[in-house]
Amino acid sequence: MNNRRPIWFGQLPLTRRILAVNLLTIVLLALGVLYLDAFRNQLSEERLNLISREAGMVAGVLAATPEQAQDSVLTSLARSTGSRIRVYGPDGSLQADSWNVTGPTYTLRDPTLQKWNKDAARALDRGFNALVGASPLDDFIEPTDDRVEVWSEAVHARETKQAVTKVRNAPDLTPVFSAAAPVGDRTVLLTTNDRDFTRIVRSQRRSLFAAMAFATLLSVLLSLFLARTIVRPLRRLALAAHRVRLGRAREVKVPRLPSRIDEIGLLARAVSDMSQSLRHRMDNIEHFAADVTHELKNPLASLRSALDGLERVDDPELKAKLLMVAKDDVVRLDRLIGDISEAARTDAELARARFEPVDLGPVIEQLVNSWEHRREKGDARIAFARPRKSSAVVLGDVNRLVRAIDNIIDNAISFSPPGGLVEIAATHVGDEIRIRIDDEGPGVPEDAREAIFNRFHSVRPEEEHFGRHTGLGLAIARAIVEGHDGEIDVQDRDDAPSGARFTIRLPAAEVE
Repeated sequence: MNNRRPIWFGQLPLTRRILAVNLLTIVLLALGVLYLDAFRNQLSEERLNLISREAGMVAGVLAATPEQAQDSVLTSLARSTGSRIRVYGPDGSLQADSWNVTGPTYTLRDPTLQKWNKDAARALDRGFNALVGASPLDDFIEPTDDRVEVWSEAVHARETKQAVTKVRNAPDLTPVFSAAAPVGDRTVLLTTNDRDFTRIVRSQRRSLFAAMAFATLLSVLLSLFLARTIVRPLRRLALAAHRVRLGRAREVKVPRLPSRIDEIGLLARAVSDMSQSLRHRMDNIEHFAADVTHELKNPLASLRSALDGLERVDDPELKAKLLMVAKDDVVRLDRLIGDISEAARTDAELARARFEPVDLGPVIEQLVNSWEHRREKGDARIAFARPRKSSAVVLGDVNRLVRAIDNIIDNAISFSPPGGLVEIAATHVGDEIRIRIDDEGPGVPEDAREAIFNRFHSVRPEEEHFGRHTGLGLAIARAIVEGHDGEIDVQDRDDAPSGARFTIRLPAAEVE
């Protein structure tokens, strides 16, 4: 299957894509409405300017024409302009009307006699006017008593001595343009029902509706495409998550969608990382369970053998030895169960822990002081170079950090020779805090420096008391350090003939 996508695919956040699709039709509608309203207003303005110029021309011609020739001139002008021309005298009465000679030059149509499509067109006209907030026009009504006072534009022209225009609605909602102009103490009035104006506007509106239909279709197609780009990867993620939940497959491949940097891509990579982390945890649990079973069997077998021997042996000295072995096995089991419980809780408790600023200087100093009174320390010496206050601050769980450092110190003491020195230092280097723990023991072979952090891996000194260490201390320390976004490693000391150097690196916290 071809999964190639356009270059821009998956690069825009889903919110922007959804908004773009939803706003496309609205924006095109708004632009179309604004265009049509501007077009209609411009066309109306042109028509008014035209009839205003005609009124001025008629007034000028009548003013220059002798009275006896004005009727013929008026007739000629009416036929050339197509308008109805009326002349009112000083007293406001109608003196001349071109229709009395030429007959009607336009007809006001009765909308009740027109077809249904004209009613639909008028309904669209009203809807468009309401949409753009157009001011309602007066209805054009022929007066029964035709005098100048009936026409507001004629009255205004008499007062201002200038040409005045006006637009009214005919019964079928086509415009009637009128213009009045003074001719001395008389007034000329031109009226025309411009049906071409309505046809042009409605033609533009049909073109706009066709464009809107195309835009709507485009928006629907884009919506389907957008739904496809969202639903399909989500369905793939849901199926993969379902397979992970069933747990029937050892490894479920969750699509990571690396080409997408939007929310779907982030979700895919998060689910993939989560499944890998879950699989890693499950593998660790299985290995841990197997290791626990193996480690518990050894002391239990030794304990069972010692107890069976006590029933059959009569020698008091041998019985005492067997009893000592049984006690050592009980102590070992107790320590092993405690460490197993600690190791099992570490990850879960770190996930729920609320990290706070911890100044490692006084924390390590208090830990060193407690070691001075421990019986396990023997004759080993501990030296701590305490840093200045607030110079070694990290964000973390203080109890867990103490446990990790304590385990490393315990390991260093167990490998120290008689009277050996364990040196501890905490320093701020760059953007991290480094805790260094040096001992004077034999060091760690290079091929074992990673294995010593595995659970139950234990290579102890021959003289160490049996069962004192379970092989979980360093594993717990690493889990705690990594749970604090840190690292831990071991190297040979470079300032002494022998010895190991454990280094813990933790992110430094900002100190206010």
